[in-house]
Amino acid sequence: MAAVEPSSEMLNTVATWIARADLVCCMTGAGISAESGIATFRGPDGLWEGRRPEDVATPEAFQRDPESVWRFYQARRKALISARPNAGHFALVRLAELVADFQLITQNVDGLHREAGSREVIELHGDVRIDRCTNCQWETRVEGAAERSALPHCPECDGLLRPGVVWFGEMLPPGAIEAAQLAAENCQVMLVVGTSSLVQPAAALASWAQTQGAKVVEINTDSTVLSSSADVHLRGPSGEVLPALVAGVRILSEPRP
Repeated sequence: MAAVEPSSEMLNTVATWIARADLVCCMTGAGISAESGIATFRGPDGLWEGRRPEDVATPEAFQRDPESVWRFYQARRKALISARPNAGHFALVRLAELVADFQLITQNVDGLHREAGSREVIELHGDVRIDRCTNCQWETRVEGAAERSALPHCPECDGLLRPGVVWFGEMLPPGAIEAAQLAAENCQVMLVVGTSSLVQPAAALASWAQTQGAKVVEINTDSTVLSSSADVHLRGPSGEVLPALVAGVRILSEPRP
């Protein structure tokens, strides 16, 4: 494992791996969104009203105090109003255009990949802008974060609505995790961008890809539990590393005279 700067020779090696791959898989975490100003759960600003987000992002918390949980998610939605995709998000859109097959997996719930232009994003943890019925599973996507005077209820069955995200202690959507596992199994290169590699089962995807013969490339500002086993650790902000990597792949993909 080597930790390198974006301009290093090793980055060119990674670009070569990507250019030669039939399938490239990328999994992103909170780090890429942090560069758009969105606070991470585990960062220094990861407290809300004096509590850890983990304490309000659970089914038990919602059953016990739905008003408090909804306040937390309304605050998250308000934070997204001014958030915009950054250079890392846009670089992944361009990367998808340069490789034969590209699968994007994200643990983030902010929708910034889709806003940047990525298509068919595998959203392991849902979308914070979704309202979903706890009774009949009716759902709708909402924009903004309008103030609510009362708890929201389903227009179809009057059941209590909840945010359309996966809470701590809940299973991931079967279709999403199956698609992610299939992508990890079949890729030749897996990029792991801005994730702590602590949250399971998403954290196991890189190891699974590696056992199937894929090159695993970690892009992160810090070392993580994945760093020692990754084939390469490109150290730096994803908003700098990913555009540099895309530039290298573009050069290698250009037809030669």
